Amino acid sequence: MRTSPALRAAALAATATVLLPLAACSDSGDGDSAEPSKPSPASTASPASTADELSSQKLDWKPCPAPNEAQGGGGSPSPLPGGSVWECTFMDVPLDYAKPEGKTIELALVRAKARNQDKRIGSLIFNFGGPGASGVATLPSFGTDYDKLRTRYDLVSFDPRGVGRSEGVECSDDARLDELYAEDATPDDEAEEKTYIDGLKSYVADCEKNSGSELPYVGTTNAARDMDLMREVLGDDKLYYFGISYGTELGGVYAHLFPKKVGRAVLDAVVDPTESARQSSLGQAEGFQLALDNFTADCAERDDCTLPGSTGKEVEQWISDLLDQLDEEPVEGLGGRQLTQTQATTGIASSLYSQETWPLLEQGLDEAEGGNGGLLLALADSLNGRSEEGRYDNSNAANAAINCADSKARFTLAQTNAALPEFREASPVFGDYLGWGLMGCAGWPVAGAWDTPDVSAPGAAPILVIGNTGDPATPYEGAKAMAEELGKGVGIELTYKGEGHGAYNSGNACVQKAVDGYLLNGKVPATGTVCG
Repeated sequence: MRTSPALRAAALAATATVLLPLAACSDSGDGDSAEPSKPSPASTASPASTADELSSQKLDWKPCPAPNEAQGGGGSPSPLPGGSVWECTFMDVPLDYAKPEGKTIELALVRAKARNQDKRIGSLIFNFGGPGASGVATLPSFGTDYDKLRTRYDLVSFDPRGVGRSEGVECSDDARLDELYAEDATPDDEAEEKTYIDGLKSYVADCEKNSGSELPYVGTTNAARDMDLMREVLGDDKLYYFGISYGTELGGVYAHLFPKKVGRAVLDAVVDPTESARQSSLGQAEGFQLALDNFTADCAERDDCTLPGSTGKEVEQWISDLLDQLDEEPVEGLGGRQLTQTQATTGIASSLYSQETWPLLEQGLDEAEGGNGGLLLALADSLNGRSEEGRYDNSNAANAAINCADSKARFTLAQTNAALPEFREASPVFGDYLGWGLMGCAGWPVAGAWDTPDVSAPGAAPILVIGNTGDPATPYEGAKAMAEELGKGVGIELTYKGEGHGAYNSGNACVQKAVDGYLLNGKVPATGTVCG
């Protein structure tokens, strides 16, 4: 669930975000009778607390309400096998860790208790990436995938600061987001460049207006410190952790800050911690191009593929031609909205996250060529965080805020134009889309913290690092880089030869056996293990 700042900025057409969907959504779930108690409203910080009070706070767990709009909406989480219910609560953390006895904010948490309390190891904390994904909404939706781990762990996740119910960052409203997503994110002339840049400025201004006081404090370092406080409050001596996509970067930063507190940890779909913002975006261009190449080759080899072309290259050229046509003349989409070139490219990228959605991509492309862009637009909406009712979650807003708080990179128009040829060479389909996204943090009101994060963790327990050779969003090479940066004896690399974003949820028995064996029994796989 990790896209680079460039992918999200491009997905936003002319918005100044960096990765996920944006939104300024009301907290519609706070009136639910099942809502865990909240000491203070999200719009105001709690009174000063001492560090000791924060680490010894007692959590008030209650059955979870339905996710609110900022978390993506939907119904209350279903009970787990055996009837266990998901419980939710809020935890106080310092707004500013440089002032630990100052103002506090609240983080939303979710958990499902371990089935075998007698053999319980502790709490296994999940982060599903983005940055900007709501862990409170995501963990219950994938809970059965991790049910074996619940034999010995309480499964726990959270909305990181700035995300969902954890003081969610707010930027542009729903109507404005519809406009921004419909704009051209790959400008072809000076007039389109101006529209693109004006959209970026507009989005940044909305973020600063609606969440300006929060923006300096939503970076990954603070999120890692939040996890260590969470570990204490949950009663664990060590942090047991499962990070996916951006969650691998968060896990690496945690390991660097608290190496002696690392318990058993797994990093899946690994972000390369050594890459600059430009290198990361370029790597994603190559990664999505690889995934598209695999899709088109598969299509060309099948007799029943509906897309024209006898080779993968011919199918890809047909897709490129379709995108060019949409740049000139969008087609009918959904609810009065049209499918533009940018939204079609977003829909293609969305469908490449999993091989299971390749049939939808094939169908959507075929229908778009015939004048019906509804399916591709729906795929774009899923990546952009837009519900069928037209409401956006806050994942793009949070994504922008977190990425721009982390990264020092601020690309100018001239620097972006200079980079475009390299991006086009890396990907004929996604090069412009991701290259223009380099401007995602231009004009952001908060300076970034680093060029690249430090994840060195000498003395930490082994951390299992899993790379997927066909991953479009976090290319395979990132796993090796992460393992090396964590340090000798800490980063244990495992390779999965597969398609899609991530490995554990692919259902591959070899990967799951290795992960389960480590987390449940402490059995460290041999570094260099390969699962086909």
